[in-house]
Amino acid sequence: MRSRFLASLSAAVVAAAFVIPAAAEPGSWLEPPKKLPHVARGDRTHNLDFLFGALQVAPDDTTAKAIEERIWALWVVSRSDTANLLMTRVKTAIEAKDTDLAIKLLDAIVKIKPDYIEAWNRRATLYYMKKDYGHSLADIREVLKREPRHFGALSGLGLIMQDIGDDKKALEVYRRALAVHPRLQRIPDLVKTLQEKVEGRDI
Repeated sequence: MRSRFLASLSAAVVAAAFVIPAAAEPGSWLEPPKKLPHVARGDRTHNLDFLFGALQVAPDDTTAKAIEERIWALWVVSRSDTANLLMTRVKTAIEAKDTDLAIKLLDAIVKIKPDYIEAWNRRATLYYMKKDYGHSLADIREVLKREPRHFGALSGLGLIMQDIGDDKKALEVYRRALAVHPRLQRIPDLVKTLQEKVEGRDI
């Protein structure tokens, strides 16, 4: 009972550490939901494969959102007490608007837990906020190397491509994100806009 409680508390702490207030308009960086479902025990890879399969055939947006939240719940769990502790400090640094400290803490996390993709993803987000696209792209590459289906990292990559003026590449990346998550919020509108801009309107 106690171990189950501690596991739940740990997951909640890590989930909270990832949340940065994001703008609601199309084009904002995709963040994990503030509330995430409990992560059941089992084979993490098998669970993710099952959830991504379910995401492909989700009959409506509500169902897709519930599946998406379960995927995020698996992604944000580090399975490391040290990483969890550091993530609470990352959250505190972010709330204090000390981005540099948050990045230094994330540097430590990726060193001790390099397979923890959400540390890479979070640092990519912070670098993006600083307009440090080179470092952000490097971290996104680390995320996608470990999890090519990471729709959050793909949407971030698309944003950077747009910001640097490569609309064709941005369109390609957003389409990749939608191939993974067909009901991903905001991205279809970006695809429609970029498609008209890059490929022209249908006659």
